[in-house]
Amino acid sequence: MGLRGLLTAAALAALVPVLALAQPRLAPAPETAALTPLPALAGGRVVAGSEGWTYQWPSARFEAAFAGEAVLFKVGAGDQILHLSIDGAPVGRLVKPTPGLYRIEGLANGRHLAVASVVGEMQAAPARFGGFFLEGGRALPLAPPRRQIEFIGDSHSVGYGDASEVRACPGDGVWMTTDNSIAFGPLTAQRFGAERQVNAISGRGIVRNFDGMAGDTLPLAWPKALLGAAPAYANDDWRPQVVVINLGTNDFSTPLKAGEPWKDRQALRDDYVATYVRFVGEIRARQPQAFVILLAPPSAENEIAAQVDRVAETLKSAGETRLAVIPLGEMELTACDWHPSARDQQGISDKLSAFIAQRPELWQGR
Repeated sequence: MGLRGLLTAAALAALVPVLALAQPRLAPAPETAALTPLPALAGGRVVAGSEGWTYQWPSARFEAAFAGEAVLFKVGAGDQILHLSIDGAPVGRLVKPTPGLYRIEGLANGRHLAVASVVGEMQAAPARFGGFFLEGGRALPLAPPRRQIEFIGDSHSVGYGDASEVRACPGDGVWMTTDNSIAFGPLTAQRFGAERQVNAISGRGIVRNFDGMAGDTLPLAWPKALLGAAPAYANDDWRPQVVVINLGTNDFSTPLKAGEPWKDRQALRDDYVATYVRFVGEIRARQPQAFVILLAPPSAENEIAAQVDRVAETLKSAGETRLAVIPLGEMELTACDWHPSARDQQGISDKLSAFIAQRPELWQGR
């Protein structure tokens, strides 16, 4: 079905005591022909192929259920950070893993749920996951969640450096401390048992990237399966009930420079509003069932919030009825390069979750 599945809460609870009796171990494994592919469900914006999945957008996630004492998985080319868990408990973290086969063993003989979560950002190049495998045991079915939520944004949605407790992150510090699993999108999706996509790129905006740097803005990148020169993304199974957009920090966080296409700040604001309105229209055309939430991040003199309000007013005056704005308010911004900390991310999730929880109809009965 192309979507990540979840065991029911009751089934997962039943698995935890089994895991507690064992001591799972994660280690590289020698290649062998005696492997049985284990059916898996993939979440996030991924491209399926004969050797597994390729991905470049954040928050790819792979799950498989099985009965047995061990499970294997293959990692393909590409720099990435993978979190591995069994039955909801972490068993290892792979940082820039060598492509090849890995084994999680030492499990109690019983039913298990294996999860591989991609938590970093991969702007430079895609990464790959080759799937799960069994040497013994048997596959178990997984049902995909009925709820879906999509997050579109910039570094705040990526989780840029959010695991850091300091603002100075030299060298590969940002890359090492970027953890999308503790960003507001996955936290919110988890609260509601929803499948998620996090389609976000650090440094990008609606019409202007950070400090005027080159690269696709989000309205140009969002339709693509991967970043850069990539084909369009297509997945008929992806029909989110809620779409959350958090964009504007990069458009307005730095002064305009000579040579940029806007004559002054007001021209930039007007272009931002007009382009944002068109972008929401494109999202609405693809996802007519979705309720759209526009987040308004903090900024000097509330410049971004004022423009987001203009976007919402323009859309509503044109007949849009399934849309809301949530101001995020002040944050401590103590993670890398003055980005939202893990506490900030939790706070954003709390605000967003409270809004959604008060409106159960947004899930359309799911």
